[in-house]
Amino acid sequence: MGILGEITAKALKERLDRGERIVIVDVREPGEVKLAPFDGAINIPMEDIPSRVCELDPELETVVVCHHGLRSAQVAAYLAHLGFERVLNLSGGIDAWSKCVDPSVPRY
Repeated sequence: MGILGEITAKALKERLDRGERIVIVDVREPGEVKLAPFDGAINIPMEDIPSRVCELDPELETVVVCHHGLRSAQVAAYLAHLGFERVLNLSGGIDAWSKCVDPSVPRY
């Protein structure tokens, strides 16, 4: 698995359903998370990543999530720069998750 890869919402759902151990980091702001939560994700707002990166394990596969995939792509690049080798960006973000996987998650 390459550094700075992307994963689709459907592919992530399939892997989670298989019970694969994947850390999901939601880099949206708390108000966004409250509006449309991603169950099981760790919420660390983008601006807090540098001060809280120690909460993440660079050895574990990590998928970064935001609203549409732009902020999460930046955070994934940052984590890769820090040595995270198994980091993926959720393509399309929580919006794609809502459209393709879980329509109960509100779109905004």
